[in-house]
Amino acid sequence: MARTDPRAQSPYLPELAAERPDIALCRASALVARAAEAAAAHTELGVGQHLVLKMLAAVGPSSQQALSAELRIDRSVMVGIADDLEKSGYVRRERDPADRRAYAVTLTDPGRRALAAAEREIPGFLDETFAALTPAERTTLTDLLTKILFPA
Repeated sequence: MARTDPRAQSPYLPELAAERPDIALCRASALVARAAEAAAAHTELGVGQHLVLKMLAAVGPSSQQALSAELRIDRSVMVGIADDLEKSGYVRRERDPADRRAYAVTLTDPGRRALAAAEREIPGFLDETFAALTPAERTTLTDLLTKILFPA
């Protein structure tokens, strides 16, 4: 991902980011999100679709509500994601036998293939996006973000 040094544009934001880790994290998150969307444009799946298929592959059929809650995707956005995945044949929505009011979203074989193709792109995306960090720094960043997201 081609980036210019933000310090060359203005000395203020780097100073602010050094003082306020919340601001730095928000700006870094926006940068990574834009890079993820750009990388996803090279695959059949958007970022949200990829996350849903990845979770379904890991945990099996799930309700849209469970997917939305676990992946922290707004419920109204999740409906659109599930609709698009179903239209593409990547998931099926069936009545949940445990709760007839809910639908279980199930990964299909074409969905597994689309997920596998998208997953092959992830290492290159991560290497490009986090090129400024050493492997040890990437591990530290991951550990710190995990600690923030899931405090003990």
